[in-house]
Amino acid sequence: MKKKYLSVAIVLTAAASLTFTSCIGSFALTNKLLSWNQNISNKFVNEVVFFAFLIVPVYEVSALADLVVINSIEFWSGNNPVAAGTKVIDGENGRYLVECDGKGYTITSEADGSTVRLDFDAPSQTWSVVTAEGESYPFMTFVDDTHVKMPAADGSYTVVELSEAGAYAYCNAVTASQWANR
Repeated sequence: MKKKYLSVAIVLTAAASLTFTSCIGSFALTNKLLSWNQNISNKFVNEVVFFAFLIVPVYEVSALADLVVINSIEFWSGNNPVAAGTKVIDGENGRYLVECDGKGYTITSEADGSTVRLDFDAPSQTWSVVTAEGESYPFMTFVDDTHVKMPAADGSYTVVELSEAGAYAYCNAVTASQWANR
C-alpha cells in the first residue's frame, strides 16, 4: 500500500513541476496557429476557420500543449522549440532567408549567398554579430527596459534611449562621426 502512495506522490510531484513553473512563456505554438489563421484569406474565411478550430478543439489542444509542455521546456531550457524555423523576407535589396534556432538568427541573402549571424547572450543581455570566422562583436546590450548600450564611432559605448528620439540622436551621432572621419 505504501508503494502505491509513493508512486502517486511521485507522479503528482512531476506533474506539478511541469504545470507550476511560474512561467508565462511565449505560447509560440498557439500564436503561430492564430497567425496562420489570420493570413489564410479574408475575414469571413478566418472566422469560419476560427469556429471550426474551436469545435474540433485545435485551439484548446495547442494552448494546452503550450501551457503544459512547451512553456515548461522554454522555462527550464531557456529556448522554445516551436520558435525555431525559417522565414523568407522580401527586402529592398532582395530576398533573405531568416533562420531562427532559438538562440539567434542566421540571415542569408538569396542573391549572393552571404550570411550574417546574430546571437543573443541571455546572461549579459547582449546581441552580437558573429563573423564567418567565429569572431563575435557585440552591438547592443540591454541596460534596462528603456535603454541599450550601442557602439560609438571611437570604439566606446554610448547609452541610447529606446524611443524615436533616442534612435534619431544615435543615428545622427553615427552619421556625424562618419562625416568627420572622411
